[in-house]
Amino acid sequence: MSEQQPSAQPDVLLDAQDVRKWFEIGDRRIEVLRGVSLQVRRGDMVAVVGRSGSGKSTLLHLLGALDVPSSGRIAYHGRPLSDLNPDELAAFRNRTIGFVFQFHHLLPELTALENVLMPALIARKRRSEVVDHAKGLLDRVGLSHRLAHHPGELSGGEQQRVALARALVMQPEIVFADEPTGNLDGATAEEMHELLEALNRETGTSFVVVSHNRELADRMDRVLQMREGMVTTAEAA
Repeated sequence: MSEQQPSAQPDVLLDAQDVRKWFEIGDRRIEVLRGVSLQVRRGDMVAVVGRSGSGKSTLLHLLGALDVPSSGRIAYHGRPLSDLNPDELAAFRNRTIGFVFQFHHLLPELTALENVLMPALIARKRRSEVVDHAKGLLDRVGLSHRLAHHPGELSGGEQQRVALARALVMQPEIVFADEPTGNLDGATAEEMHELLEALNRETGTSFVVVSHNRELADRMDRVLQMREGMVTTAEAA
């Protein structure tokens, strides 16, 4: 059973209805998502949990406009993503959505500050317009002393904090995080989750976080349990 919620609520940021994803291999169809419906409101903290292969990462990629569903509808502020042409979709993704991945995806040749600035520069903002904001984000995640360091000179936790600052530099309405603490030790993972919670309170940014750590997931506003390509339960934490 997928999560069903009333539509047309004024505070609904993201609305996904009957989202399905499959792949055709020869004469076989492999179904990854089998009809997921959910909503994310402004300021929500949502955890997505489930076993490997349950469709969590695929769902995040679809909700974050990195991929398109085979069928179903994903809309932001009531406007379906399918209404956007490729250029509009890229601009929307850059402006509205932030991403934090398990493996950071930082550019090794750039400094921490330059990595954080990258989404703003892609959006054709002048460096002088955003550099103070980027420095402020790095300070907020505890890395004001690491601005000129390259990823190879940072610990795993520090790299993940740079990735979080980069995800926030365009002041997105929603951030998707795919196992953001998966490669971190317990203490550093705890610090990362506390930072996500603090940023949510301070900025009102919505977070949707895939995590294998149920204890940490239970601290979020809602927990979506996925199994075999479906949301089987939606719990208030």
